[in-house]
Amino acid sequence: MKFFDEARIEVIAGDGGNGIASFRREKFVPRGGPDGGDGGRGGSVYAVADRNLNTLIDFRYTRIHRAQRGENGGNKDCYGKGGEDIVLRMPVGTVITDQETGDLIADLDEDGKRALLARGGKGGLGNIHFKSSVNRAPRKRTMGEEGERRALRLELKVLADVGLLGMPNAGKSTFIRAVSAARPKVADYPFTTLAPNLGVVRTSEARSFVIADIPGLIEGAAEGAGLGHQFLRHLARTQVLLHLVDLAPFDPEADPVRDALAIVDELRKYDEELYNKPRWLALNKLDLIPEDERAQRVADFLAAYGPVDRHFEISALKGDGCQALIHALQDFIDAERERIEAERAARRAAHEAAQAALLAERARPLGDEEGDEEDESLDEDDADLEDDADDTYGGQRSRD
Repeated sequence: MKFFDEARIEVIAGDGGNGIASFRREKFVPRGGPDGGDGGRGGSVYAVADRNLNTLIDFRYTRIHRAQRGENGGNKDCYGKGGEDIVLRMPVGTVITDQETGDLIADLDEDGKRALLARGGKGGLGNIHFKSSVNRAPRKRTMGEEGERRALRLELKVLADVGLLGMPNAGKSTFIRAVSAARPKVADYPFTTLAPNLGVVRTSEARSFVIADIPGLIEGAAEGAGLGHQFLRHLARTQVLLHLVDLAPFDPEADPVRDALAIVDELRKYDEELYNKPRWLALNKLDLIPEDERAQRVADFLAAYGPVDRHFEISALKGDGCQALIHALQDFIDAERERIEAERAARRAAHEAAQAALLAERARPLGDEEGDEEDESLDEDDADLEDDADDTYGGQRSRD
């Protein structure tokens, strides 16, 4: 199946049904009064994340999605049937934005997450709602509201823990084949990957992470050279970027340092937040360098490239150094997951505490104020009784 990570659709919620004006007409029942029912609610449009989908191809050719209109009301106080909602299933990681305003509508980053895209219109009121003591035969009714209508942009950002960066033919596809069960195309001649590939790297029975291989970047991608930046969005959700560098390029005139710095510059032009993500270096294709020259080649590259968080020396084709790299990535990702989970738990606890405090604040004043008022009134009554008693007995003693 061809990979589609962008689509533009239009969603149209159903209009509400109209209320009607009618009167009860029955034998032996004069002046039966109004009995016009309300119109039904229009159907709404929802989006749901489905982990069994991995592409937006279903929305590439079906652009308009229209929910059902609500039925009109009927006589004898019959209400119209509500329109059926429609649910659009989308891959996990889909970001939905309003095409006209650019506002974020939903981010379907979890399986089963549900979002309202367009709300159906309310049904109109029948004339039964407008009767009163001075208007016993109302002929007024209201029309149903129009449903919402939106032009939306769908953008799929794959969910991965590690994102691979690099020039074309840096060995990204070979690396993902070496460490996972993914099987992207590789060959012994230069070419570039045309669509992202995902692979699950399993370091033990209970530990694993997802790695994403995107088409290679070249210098000038910000201006549209090559495939441009159109696939960099898939790295937005990653925890760490792994930058593969070809230390033995096919072209003898290629400069690995210049190419690596060009990738970093393109990353900065695309998104500052993506540029600031943790970025590790993997110096690849060491098997093509004579063994006595490898250490010097690596040292020269690192000196010219500048400081890096971490670097690894690997051969993706032979698997040398790959196990140490994936175990280091696993440790880093586990620590990030624990940190993110702790932050979520703290936010959840703070939210629950705030909700509890709010509920307590809402419940306290009513009971406490009434109790305080009762206590104050009792104290005042007791004081009045004491004063009266003093006056009475004091007067009697004075007369005695």
